[in-house]
Amino acid sequence: MRIGIIGSGAMGAGIAQVVATAGHQVHLLDKNSKALERAKQGIQTGLEKLASKGKLTEEQAQRIFGSINFTEVYQDFGDCDLVLEAVVEDLEVKQNLFREVEMIVKQECILATNTSSLSIAAIASACERPERFIGIHFFNPAPLMPLVEIIPAVQSRTGLAEEIKQLVKSWGKVPVLVKDTPGFIVNRVARPFYGEAIRLLEEGVADVATIDWAMTELGGFKMGPFTLMDFIGHDVNYRVTESVFTAFFFDPRYKPSFTQKRLFEAGFFGRKSSRGFYDYREGALAPEPFRDEKLGQYILNRILVMLINEAVDALALNVASKEDLELAMTKGVNYPKGLLAWADEFGLEKVLSTLDGLYHEYHEDRYRASPLLRKMVREGKHFFR
Repeated sequence: MRIGIIGSGAMGAGIAQVVATAGHQVHLLDKNSKALERAKQGIQTGLEKLASKGKLTEEQAQRIFGSINFTEVYQDFGDCDLVLEAVVEDLEVKQNLFREVEMIVKQECILATNTSSLSIAAIASACERPERFIGIHFFNPAPLMPLVEIIPAVQSRTGLAEEIKQLVKSWGKVPVLVKDTPGFIVNRVARPFYGEAIRLLEEGVADVATIDWAMTELGGFKMGPFTLMDFIGHDVNYRVTESVFTAFFFDPRYKPSFTQKRLFEAGFFGRKSSRGFYDYREGALAPEPFRDEKLGQYILNRILVMLINEAVDALALNVASKEDLELAMTKGVNYPKGLLAWADEFGLEKVLSTLDGLYHEYHEDRYRASPLLRKMVREGKHFFR
């Protein structure tokens, strides 16, 4: 199978490495020759490191690198069976790209987007044959992150999603099927991890170090929300929040914060700019958390019930199966447990009463409990037992 990848940034280059490692011939395209050269050197260096660690033989590394054709022209896609784009998150850019690609590829070639936040149906609408279009969303860095969200558009032909699911499995990845809704699974369900943490900060409940401590030490998360936002970059994380908020017709559950917006506007993007919620400049001292167990448990519970409620609502609206929702959060963002299983353990009654208490206090729709959660509590049901 020959696969074309458009865009040689970190994501595109990573995907090219994944599919080349799986044995495919790859055309990696970028019209920016300097970006393409950087990708070429980056992939080669990455493969050499894997070989030096014994994860690949030198022959395997050379074979993988040799199966990637670095190109600046769409004409090389004429023999491709699948073309996947990983370019800037701009609907018009993506639509124009596929109009151009569709004139070159063969009729049976599958077209795909790696978008994390745009409508698959909207991108597919630019194609003359939208029935062959689908979303294949990798997570960064693609060679390391196991999760891939597969998102059929309303126009996608019957059976295409299942075909892609099997293909992605053959790449050694963990595929989940998702409805074409804003944020898909991960970028939708994870919003409260950031948003509620910022709300706690804004209210003066605790500082960034204490909130991060509560989520890592008490909750078992690999990174606290502020460390993670700084790691992702506020130029990315804030824009995704803003995009999801807009796409959900301004549902208050996804409302961005002025606190993060100001960091974004100031260019304090986090690690990449040396300043964000934390100061990464040379000589800067890391703040110490206030390690109070009672306060930490309050912080953890408040963020956790918001995450659980989001997962329950995604299930209620058939965004994905409960199994895929669990896989997405454990394999896509390394949560210590699937949120639905965590809900069973925490107690659905306790989740609901905590949310209702917050709603009573604030009278904000961000704290409204999912109707499915309320129904399950009423009927004494659980998700997995």
